[in-house]
Amino acid sequence: MALTQVQVIQSLGEALTWYERELDWGVAPGELRHLTGRIGELYAAMITRGQMALDTNQRGYDVISAENERISVKTVTTANHVAFNTNTFQLCDRVMVLRVNVDPEEGVSVEELLDCTASELREKVSPYGEAFRLSISLFNKPSKPLDHLQVDNEIHFERYTLRQYESGTILVLIDGEPQLVSKPHLRKIAATLGVDILNGSGGKKNTRQLGADIIKTLKARGET
Repeated sequence: MALTQVQVIQSLGEALTWYERELDWGVAPGELRHLTGRIGELYAAMITRGQMALDTNQRGYDVISAENERISVKTVTTANHVAFNTNTFQLCDRVMVLRVNVDPEEGVSVEELLDCTASELREKVSPYGEAFRLSISLFNKPSKPLDHLQVDNEIHFERYTLRQYESGTILVLIDGEPQLVSKPHLRKIAATLGVDILNGSGGKKNTRQLGADIIKTLKARGET
């Protein structure tokens, strides 16, 4: 059955919520391969305004875009490479490689590593038996420092300074010293202020959510 764009987006949100819940239960990302694949396919269908392939294990492709492109979608978490079957590769027109990132600070997110035509992919891969093999390391990008971003909020509480950047990133400073990891300090502050560390779905808030709620609470109390 064809899904509307709204249904695709809703399904993606539900899949991500379930993924986060599994992680909260202690399941390792590597054990969630089926759910990871589903998230990738829904994400690809969303950004291409497309539909999922009719068969669950459709040969050669997973999504059909609004422009009728047959898209092979590969979704990874910690894998170092992806492989495409050479026997069915001719059935796809476009390739997308996605990564589901699990960050203890920022939570779960979907990252686009590659989006190209099937012919363009052939120039990037190396043969490996009956597969085209593509190294994920080709797409790792270093993060830029926070210094060039605008600070949207900065508030002080006891020894802590909470700094919220325009990206939503939260930096915690103690006595003026930046902390490499913010979440443990935010949880201590949340416990002191009575700020809930769980989100509306019952999962744990990520650093951005928790930091934003703490800043909101401190502002309501008149802290500066």
